[in-house]
Amino acid sequence: MSLSYRQPGVVLTDRRFTVPLDHTDPAGETIELYAREVVASDKAGQDLPWLLFLQGGPGFGANRFVGRPAWLGRALKEYRVLLLDQRGTGASTPANRQTLPLRGGPAAQADYLTHFRADSIVRDCEAIRREVTGGAPWTVLGQSFGGFCTVSYLSLAPEGLAAALITGGLPALDAHADDVYRAAYPRMERKNAAHYARYPQDVERVRRIADHLLQHEVTLPGGHRLTAEAFQTLGILLGTGDGSHRLHHLLEDAFVPTPQGPELSDAFQEQIQQQLSFAGHPLYALVHEAIYGQDTRPTAWSAERVRAEFPQFDAAKTLTGDGALLLTGETIHPWMFDTDPALRPLRETAELLAARTDWTPLYDPARLAANEVPVAAAIYHDDLYVDTAHSLRTAHAIRGLRTWVTDEFEHDGVRAGGPRVLDRLLALVRDEA
Repeated sequence: MSLSYRQPGVVLTDRRFTVPLDHTDPAGETIELYAREVVASDKAGQDLPWLLFLQGGPGFGANRFVGRPAWLGRALKEYRVLLLDQRGTGASTPANRQTLPLRGGPAAQADYLTHFRADSIVRDCEAIRREVTGGAPWTVLGQSFGGFCTVSYLSLAPEGLAAALITGGLPALDAHADDVYRAAYPRMERKNAAHYARYPQDVERVRRIADHLLQHEVTLPGGHRLTAEAFQTLGILLGTGDGSHRLHHLLEDAFVPTPQGPELSDAFQEQIQQQLSFAGHPLYALVHEAIYGQDTRPTAWSAERVRAEFPQFDAAKTLTGDGALLLTGETIHPWMFDTDPALRPLRETAELLAARTDWTPLYDPARLAANEVPVAAAIYHDDLYVDTAHSLRTAHAIRGLRTWVTDEFEHDGVRAGGPRVLDRLLALVRDEA
């Protein structure tokens, strides 16, 4: 039974659906999906078209909005919105260190997690669309990984789409994970350079913290081991609109004097814990490289292997000189399954996924080349998380796709620029721009 309730300016309805774990075996095991329906209070009784929002990730549930902020307010002017927790996230049969042992050992867990990629998410959307819309196609807004899912949607089930809107989420159609990360590390280096140009005082602060971590064992309040490499992953902040400023504020007061000498403050450690922990989104770590698997080549800890080709990211080597220490971001490494207590029990499962050689294609280039669905994509210039050159090649490969390439926003433009971003994309798919 669906439950409806109100927040300022909106009526919300909790909706739950049952779908197959494996859509190739519809009579087999099932899982439960959760989604939140949102409609403007003054339109609650109207027959409105639907907009499905697919969150970035992988591994993150849909936004828990209060009222109608950001892009949601613009969407509610003409749509009834469905905020879907993709399988394994939020309230949709969550997959984590607590629930995965119900599947059995690491091999069974890894087999289970092969069903948590974009192709399965698209099949979920099609299964629930028939119930939600009565069979009518809907518009999909895909942010980041949600955009990857949207390109899979255009490949697998375009008949379900009235239009597709993509923000920071056009994937390379045929790139191996190695290709993705070889393009990513130079972008990370550019983001570091921009940050240190804005906040030159952070060069010494970052070096001092990394040097401390190389000489001391630090365990954060939640049990996370803070190594120099783990600290470097704070560079993931540099891919968002306010991330450089947030990083600067985080670094300002890292040390406090103690009887034993300078130590990292409790306040700093608490903030670091919140940034580094995968407790709220373990799927991000578990299947992050699997979202690039499309053939018989294993991903084999691609980000870790490719990092060795970029020695300028080596903290110990950097600290032997006087250069700026480079931070990383949007990469998953095997040591994370040792340092993070939310991931430690899943180390063997992650190893099996990294070694897997039976990945199936997620995109259909021939079908995309013949696409008839109106599609518009916001591509952010020098996006830290999704390579711009890869996105532009994919844009050219999808028939009729219209792009908006901008440096006004970073990867989180749909949050920061909300109504304007959505307005622009809707104008493009309606041929009004």
